[in-house]
Amino acid sequence: MQKIYTKIESIVGNVITVRAEGVRNNDLAEITTSRGKGYANVIKLDGDIVSLQVFQGAMGVSTGDSVRFLGVPMKVSFSDNLLGRIFDGSGRPRDNGPELTENMIEIGGPSVNPSKRIMAKNMIRTGIPMIDVFNSLVESQKLPIFSVSGEPYNELLARIAMQAEVDIIVLGGMGLKYDDYLFFKDTLEKSGAISRTIMFIHTASDPTVECTLVPDLSLAVAERFALQGKKVLVLLTDMTNFCDALKETAITMEQVPSNRGYPGDLYSSLASRYEKAVSFEGAGSVTILAVTTMPGDDVTHPVPDNTGYITEGQYYLRYGHIEPFGSLSRLKQNVNKDTRNDHRALMDAMIKLYSAYKDSLEKRSMGFMMSDWDEKLLKYGEAFESRMMDLKVNIPLEDALDEGWKILAECFEPTETGLRTELIEQYWPKER
Repeated sequence: MQKIYTKIESIVGNVITVRAEGVRNNDLAEITTSRGKGYANVIKLDGDIVSLQVFQGAMGVSTGDSVRFLGVPMKVSFSDNLLGRIFDGSGRPRDNGPELTENMIEIGGPSVNPSKRIMAKNMIRTGIPMIDVFNSLVESQKLPIFSVSGEPYNELLARIAMQAEVDIIVLGGMGLKYDDYLFFKDTLEKSGAISRTIMFIHTASDPTVECTLVPDLSLAVAERFALQGKKVLVLLTDMTNFCDALKETAITMEQVPSNRGYPGDLYSSLASRYEKAVSFEGAGSVTILAVTTMPGDDVTHPVPDNTGYITEGQYYLRYGHIEPFGSLSRLKQNVNKDTRNDHRALMDAMIKLYSAYKDSLEKRSMGFMMSDWDEKLLKYGEAFESRMMDLKVNIPLEDALDEGWKILAECFEPTETGLRTELIEQYWPKER
């Protein structure tokens, strides 16, 4: 039977301290107050001084309330009953459905042993040309979407949730505005994708501590489904809010701050989550796509800067579309060779010509005389942006490749594209 402690030494923000023995880091504790029972987890041990973070916030907690350590870490229920459900940042139902208590599994465990992983080799199709054609998403990949406030990154995630060719979507929302939460909920329900989706949602009005639990809840559930042979895509938004929650806790704990006030273990905190992306031999996979907003559009900010060292590329979402320059999927070559024989060559040619279009655009803006070649590039660039880069474009990979050939044929002669003769003979549109 667990011992009950009836004296709380201090209350600072959402962190309380108790003198106790035999307690382990990350253990769960039950706090009984005049308002009822709540939970907290152990975040620091200093001799017999135990610091706990209260899930629902420490408001209403007094120094005379009782604390009972449960001797187990935070857990979440795992079963097929999770599908179609929405939970908050501590695993409680947010959709007025029944609370799930069967088959409880620990969250925040270690990453998979590298010897048990297999090479990423399968493409996840999304129906978005700037992903499928130019920077393919690969199973077991971990990729951030670098963006700024105001860009439609949540709309992009919702589209991917509806269209991605995977078995299960796990959506983890951190610091979401309530309107954004309702947008995800309504969009997935109307599209029918909610039946294969599990949502863990922390809104901006919820206790900060619950924000730090969302990735662990999402990834623990995703890993179990992957072990059952499912292809799972984890969508997280926004990892900057997650890091800000870690920062707030570190300040409360009076930790020595690192770059811009973030905790010194920020890299480790991010890496321990992103490294949960994995393909299991003989089973399924976990793929992570996570929004990271850049304050002031500054990629050197500690959150995107640390993220870039951990992940396998990035998507840049700017001006309402995925930028072709700067965006990178380092594993795309693992799958481009298996899609269609023109995929890689067409991708390279179109990006090269779009780069030339940018130069012509600059020449025009500076008042230089435009050549016939410049005019062709300007026509091409406008077609590329409207028919490939626009996020409203929703077509399968093969149709997107065919559309790319059509755009080239409308703007250039075959010899001007730099593509191999055998590919031009096979794919160049017969009618101009």
